[in-house]
Amino acid sequence: MKSNSDHEPAWRHGHAHEPNPAPPAQASALIIQKPNGLEVLVGLADLHALPTVQVNNCWIISTGHGKSGPFTFAGTRLADVLTTWLDADTPWQSVDVISADGFGTRLVAAEVCDPATLRPILLAYRLDGAPLTREQGLVRLIVPSETDDALRQVKWVGRIEVWSD
Repeated sequence: MKSNSDHEPAWRHGHAHEPNPAPPAQASALIIQKPNGLEVLVGLADLHALPTVQVNNCWIISTGHGKSGPFTFAGTRLADVLTTWLDADTPWQSVDVISADGFGTRLVAAEVCDPATLRPILLAYRLDGAPLTREQGLVRLIVPSETDDALRQVKWVGRIEVWSD
């Protein structure tokens, strides 16, 4: 596998942007792959045990769906998830957040852990006060700073791969 730099693996996640794809069959848990290759299974109840953050005025503008919103998403900060399940002395550069259907996005540490942001990146499990349904994503990556094609708003989060330098 070729690398985009000396430190990161090549990007390998993507899928066709078909309108309203059926949700993939999967349990309500996700896998975090640490930089050393070890994996941790994180369930929805584990996410609920972390501090809940709400982000208002989120829009979804995606290929084949048009613009929808504004929405209020609630869940846990991706930074809190990584802090909870990574060893404190584990350096990391980026994370790939991957859907159960294989689509994904890459985020760098600086954007995930930005302490100044009032609109943090979330692993959301609530939409407008109600739990996300399977069709809505169950656990969904929300990147509030994205305002164009929602190509970073990963539904059906099934895996997070953490990459170090």
